[in-house]
Amino acid sequence: MKNLLPLSGFSVDFGFLEAAVVVYLRKIYYPDGFSFPLNPFIEPSILQVELIREITTIVMLVCVGVVAGRSFIERLCYFMFCFGVWDIFYYVGLKIFLNWPESLLSWDLLFLIPVAWVGPVVAPIVCSFTMIFISVSVIFLKQKYDILVKGTLFEWLLAIVGVLIIYFTFTFDFKKIIISGGFINKFFTLAYDEEFIKVITNYTPKKFLWLPFIIGEVLILASFLKAYLRTIKKS
Repeated sequence: MKNLLPLSGFSVDFGFLEAAVVVYLRKIYYPDGFSFPLNPFIEPSILQVELIREITTIVMLVCVGVVAGRSFIERLCYFMFCFGVWDIFYYVGLKIFLNWPESLLSWDLLFLIPVAWVGPVVAPIVCSFTMIFISVSVIFLKQKYDILVKGTLFEWLLAIVGVLIIYFTFTFDFKKIIISGGFINKFFTLAYDEEFIKVITNYTPKKFLWLPFIIGEVLILASFLKAYLRTIKKS
C-alpha cells in the first residue's frame, strides 16, 4: 500500500489542476454560471484543444499506473485508483473555486470523446468510488499476502458488459441526437456543422437512465467480488 500515498497526492493535485482549467473555461463561456443548454457552444478551435487535453489527461493517468505497477492487473488497478481520486477531487476543486455543483444531482458535461457524456454529478462520483474500492482491494491483497486477484474470462466479460452499460447511460442522449437527427454521416465534422450546433445549444438533459446505470454497477461489482472471493478461497 506504500505506493498509494504518493499516488493519492498526485491524483488530488491533478484533480485541482483539472478544476482550475475548467474554471477558466467557464469564466470565458459561462460567466454567469454553467448550466444546460450549452449556449454558447465551444468554438471548434477550442474544442479541438479540449479534446487533446482530455486525451492527454487519460494518457498521464495510464502512464502513472504503468510506472507504479508490475503486472497488467496491478497497473490497471493503479490507473483506476488514480482516476477515481482525480475525478472526485476535480469536483471538490470546482466546489471550492466556484461553489458548484449546487447538488450531487446537478447535470454536468463529463467528457467529449467520442461523443459528449452527460449525467448528474453523483453518477461519475459513484463510478470513481467503485474504481477506488476495487483497486485498493486488489492492491491490498497483493502487497499484504502476495495474492493477485485474477478474473476468469466470464468475470472479465461480465465487468466489460457493466462498463459498456454505464458508458451507454452517459452517452445515450448525444448518440440519440446524432442518429435521430441524421448527423451520423457528419460525425467527424460536427463541431463545424451549424445545424448540429443549433440543436446542441438548445439541448437540456432531463432524465438520467438510473436503472441501466445501477445494473452496470452491479455487474461490475458482482464480477469483481466473484473473482476476489474465489481467489481468497483458493489461497
